[in-house]
Parts: sequence; C-alpha cells; structure tokens
Amino acid sequence: MAALRAGDVTGAPHEILDPRDLKYCSNQCTAHWAPQDDPFRWRSNLPFTRWGLAELQLMGWPLFVLVLAIGSAHTHWRWLSLIPLVALGLILYFFRNPWRHIPTDANAIVAPADGVIAEITPVDHYDFIDGPAIRIGIFLSIFNVHVNRAPRAARVVSMHYKPGEFLNALNPESAIRNEFMWIGFEDADRPGLKYAVRQISGLIARRIVCALKPGQLVQRGEDFGMIKLGSRTELILPRDAVAVEASVGQIVQAGATILARLK
Repeated sequence: MAALRAGDVTGAPHEILDPRDLKYCSNQCTAHWAPQDDPFRWRSNLPFTRWGLAELQLMGWPLFVLVLAIGSAHTHWRWLSLIPLVALGLILYFFRNPWRHIPTDANAIVAPADGVIAEITPVDHYDFIDGPAIRIGIFLSIFNVHVNRAPRAARVVSMHYKPGEFLNALNPESAIRNEFMWIGFEDADRPGLKYAVRQISGLIARRIVCALKPGQLVQRGEDFGMIKLGSRTELILPRDAVAVEASVGQIVQAGATILARLK
C-alpha cells in the first residue's frame, strides 16, 4: 500500500502505511491515495461516520460477544443480555451518519450540525468577516448525529485550534471558554464572501475531529468532521449579506436544514 501513496508524509504524527492512517491527520500532511488505489474506500458508504469506526470496533465487538454469550446461556439470567445489547445499540446510534438530502437552492446556507438552535445573536463586528455578523449556535445532545457538514460550497482559507475548558454546552460561557476548532471559509460562488464555523467541545465531548486544511474545497453538505458526545457548533455569517430563516428552539439537521439564504 505504501508504494501507491502519493504526496508527502512530512507533518504526520505517525507512520502512514495505508489510507486508514490518515483518518485523523489528513490535514497535517499531503499524503494521499488515488481513489482507485484505496481498498478501504467502501467504508465511506457505511451508515456510520468513518471517524467512529475505531470505537465501533473496539467497543462494539466485545459487547456483541457478551450479548451472544449471555443470551445463549441456558439459565433464567439470560435477560441480562439486554444490558450489553442496549449499550451496543447506543454506540451504533451515536456514530451513525445518515444520508441527507442536500438543498440545491443556489442561495441556501445549511446547518453545519444536527441539534437545536440555542441562540441567534447579532455581532457588531467580526474580524474575519470585517463587518457585522450574525452568530447561530446549535446545541448537540448525546442523541444527535455528531457529524459536521459544510454550510455551502466554499474554500477553507484559515483554521485555528484553541485549547480550553469543557463546560456544559448549554452554558453560554462554553462558547468563550471551551476548547474549539475555528474554520474560516470563502464562498465558492461569491468570491470575497466569508463565513466561519466553530466546533466547540462540551462537558462530555472531549474530542474534536476536523479533516479540513487551508486551501481545501468543500461542497455544500459535505461532512468534514465531528465532535464526540454532547457539544456545540456555531455558524457565523455576514449579517448584511444573509436573511436568516432559522429560529431559536428549532430542531435542525446538518446539510439538510436551511438556516439562512444569501440576499
């Protein structure tokens, strides 16, 4: 597999022997495999996020074995197999990545995360946008799909990771004090139009996954990362360039629900 690798492994935190080794560090080096040379490409068709496959293997198989072992025992304690069965179901449910219908409206801006709209706040000045902005905060419970998706077709122009605390994502202070990954985008259809997405950790969520890198192009609704367990995602838009259609308390789906439209 290594012989078919293209690009450079410089910057990778570990040895890159096959495409699976790039799962968490594809944005730290230029190493890659052509689609026809990637024998693991079929994993992208699974109804689970590729960033959770390791957890599914490590936790799922032992629980599955427990279900079979306890359930096949010829005793009245067989009902205890329900405990690992429920745990297995929860793990599968958390790492699900269902298919989404991506809106085709040229002006649509879709949600970057599943969850509930926790806030829609005007911002007097946002440096990256260089003007007034509107911040839409989405709270993700442990029961939501935790895959993040691009709001529009765009190019990644800047990224910034900030270590921090792990306050409950329902706490407004979490947006300021918690660990987060900030991604700045420039719209592909309207050059010069910029917006940002922030992946924010939570009380339980302790790992942010972002597979993007500066210069990368993404399509509307394309998945680019996830936050493992309960968390928060923010979308910051140029206030004068959009008409917000979402409302506080609304349940949204990443890549499918239209939060705003370009004017």
